[in-house]
This record gives sequence, structure tokens and C-alpha cells, in this order.
Amino acid sequence: MSKLLKDLKEAIRLSGLKDGMTISFHHHLRNGDRTAVMVLEAARELGIKDLNVNISSVFDTHASFIDMIKEGVITGIETDYMGGAVGKAISSGIMEKPVIFRTHGGRPGDIIRGASHIDVAFVAAPTSDAEGNCTGKMGKSACGSLGYAFADAMYADKTVVITDNLIEGILDKPSISGEYVDYVVAVEKIGEPSGIVSGTTKITKDPVGLVIADYAAKAIEASGLLKDGFSFQTGAGGASLAAAKYLKDIMMEKNIKGSFGLGGITSYMVDMLECGCFEKLYDVQCFDLGAVESIRTNPNHIEITAEKYASPWLEENMVNDLDVVILGATEIDTNFNVNVHTDSNGCIMGGSGGHSDTAAGAKIAMIVAPLSRARISIVTDEVLCKSTPGSTVDVLVTQCGIAVNPLRPELSERFKEAGLPVVDIHDLAEKAKRLNGVPLKPQRGDKVVAEVLYRDGTLLDRIYNVID
Repeated sequence: MSKLLKDLKEAIRLSGLKDGMTISFHHHLRNGDRTAVMVLEAARELGIKDLNVNISSVFDTHASFIDMIKEGVITGIETDYMGGAVGKAISSGIMEKPVIFRTHGGRPGDIIRGASHIDVAFVAAPTSDAEGNCTGKMGKSACGSLGYAFADAMYADKTVVITDNLIEGILDKPSISGEYVDYVVAVEKIGEPSGIVSGTTKITKDPVGLVIADYAAKAIEASGLLKDGFSFQTGAGGASLAAAKYLKDIMMEKNIKGSFGLGGITSYMVDMLECGCFEKLYDVQCFDLGAVESIRTNPNHIEITAEKYASPWLEENMVNDLDVVILGATEIDTNFNVNVHTDSNGCIMGGSGGHSDTAAGAKIAMIVAPLSRARISIVTDEVLCKSTPGSTVDVLVTQCGIAVNPLRPELSERFKEAGLPVVDIHDLAEKAKRLNGVPLKPQRGDKVVAEVLYRDGTLLDRIYNVID
């Protein structure tokens, strides 16, 4: 029987999708994704409801989820990240079941070990053949790596590939093999590649951010880890990218040849690869179109699965080989616990992604953040939500100095020897209070709107509804 079907509704019918089942999506098109909404609209038209949606990340392009929740089409969401539009609605308490937040490593781990079952996986594929061999590296909607979709395609009861570039013959060197695919549907458009670049993916020009980035790069240099074979991951925030730029300058000056860069890859990391700072890039997600072009053309830019990236159930995962990771924070408290799930009002606007995975695996987990944003303290006595445990966070870099976790006294000594401004995190919290005052705690109800799972599946925290 041919795998190629005429439309989404036929695929949904043949997949056996029924009320109460779990469907899944990946987020490699980020804020340009059209596939998840397209599938859910087709399911709604077929009268299917009470669906649990397991999607690796939710963006503002998925804002119509809000109406589908109100209509009962969606009754559950499992994800690693949730943008502000849907997050605000969830925080108000519109869904009965709490959202389940996992990490980028925990999600594939739970799928593979059966803790998170998927009935039907829908894979948005920028290029596919009629057998379902597919890739994200080419096509008009090319998004690069499909790292987060592998576990879904391989372990779901049924897998449907949706593509807007159906090719004749057999696709050479597919990312996901057609052996895992049951049905293929060709549509006009799976998404907008320009939406891959969502959020900050440019080096900051803010003087405060540049000071932080300079301190961060010098701290890495002083750590003793910056030598041949060095491995590194950074986020896509402005200060993080500036730190990567300064780090590149140090590596070029000292002729240091790193082994690999990891994670969600930006053009800045591609530049470091091309300049010889790293031998390889291991890519679970492309953050911009420069990275998409690189993974298509450079054999040393390598696609990896989310399991290989960070699953705690896979001993040889890549994060365990990381020397340094640079991460951001919405809040960090005096115990080094980090919040990246909520804003200062307790409203959902993010998620762990690979934050707690990399913090657990890297030899140094470094948070870069200003002391405050918009007169709201970032360094606080207690975070509103624990996204990453303080026991796995080593260093906080702010414009007012560098705080080192007491669990890592040797780092503090090395930084002091290098002339870096080492400060106590409690002093940073007090300084933030003097500058910004002590804010009133946000009003929250007693309804659990989300459960935050650590990478090993244990409950790390709960998020409660926000009261306006």
C-alpha cells in the first residue's frame, strides 16, 4: 500500500486517531511552524477532541491552541518550552490538567523508555520522498536539524510525515528513515523558515551586556578548561553570543583548537567552526538560517538526535562531555537555583529546554544575566519556579561581579588570581534590593497549571495560576 495520501484528514483517519489520544510535533520551524495548528484544525473538523499534545516547544505561532483548549479539542499539553501567548492563557487557569514541562533531554528519554506514550506523531519535514525518508536540510522550508523529531518518529504507534517538498525517487541520506513512517502527506506549506529566527539571536550592543560577556569569556579563560580539546555550548541570547565572540577572539589569539560546539547552533557558532576554533559542531536545532546553510553543506556540522544530545538515560550523551555551557536566567536565587519558566509575575513564558540538561552535564555551568531588568531584580532570595537546581549551577556573571557557587571554591580562587571581580551572591541580592526595592510577591491561586519535571522525570516544582 502506498504511504502517500491525498490530505491530512485521510492521514488522521487511517492513523486511528481518536478522542483522548496523544499526538506529537517537533518545533524546528520555531515561530514559523504551521504544521501543528494545521493538524489540530483538521482533527477538530473531524470531530476529534480531548487530545493530549506533546510538542517539543510552543511558540506564539501556536496561539490558536488557546481557543482549542477552550473548545475541548486540546485537554493536555506536554512540552519543554512555552511562549508568552499560550503561557499567559495557561497561567490564568484555562486548562483543567496541568501542563507537563520536560527538558530537551528528558523528553526523548521519557518517550523511548515508555514514560510518555505517543499514539500518532506528525513530523513536519521540509523534504521527503513518498516512502517517508525525510530531512530538514533542504527544501523551501528548510530548518536544518530534525533532532527533536527522531524519538517521536521512531517510537510513536503511527507516524505521519507532512512535507511541502515531495521529491521523486528515494531521498539520499535522510535524517529520519522511512522505515519508521506510516503515511506521507504533501501540503502547500509546512511553515515559514524566517520564523526560525525568533527571539534574540544577535550579539548585544548594550554596554551592560558587553561587560557581562567580557567577564564571562575571561572567566572561561581563567577556569583552566580553555585549551586544545575544549568543548562549548552557548544560548542564543545577546550577551551569550557576545561572550562566544569574545571567547573566539581569545581562542584565535592563543591558537586553541576546541573539539566541538554543541546544542542549538547559530551563525556565530558556525563562524567559530569555520575559523578553526572547533573541529565539529553537533546540532540538535538550528537557530538561524546561517546554521541551516552550514548543516546542509559542511560535513563537520553534524545533526544529532535529542536523545544523543542530552537524554539522562543515555550514558554517552553529548552534554556529559561539555566543558562549559553559557546559559541565561529570568531569576537566580542565593542558592543558585535558576528560573527560566516564568516571568517576575509568575506567568509562564519559557521553559527549561536544554538548560538543566547542560547544567547537569557540563564541567562549568555559567549563568550570564544583568543584576536587574526594567528595575526588576534578577538575583533574588528565592526564585518563583525552580527550573534548574542550584547544585548544578557553578557561576553567575553579572555586570557587578562574578558569583561562584560555594561548591566550587577552586573556581573562585582561579578567578581571583586572574584579577576578576569575584563577589558573594548574597551581596548581589542585597545590591539588587537597594537598587530596585523589594517587590511584592505575585498573587497566585491554588490551582496547579504546570508541573516542572527534572530531566530524570522527577517532579522539580509546580507552577500555580496567576491572579490578576
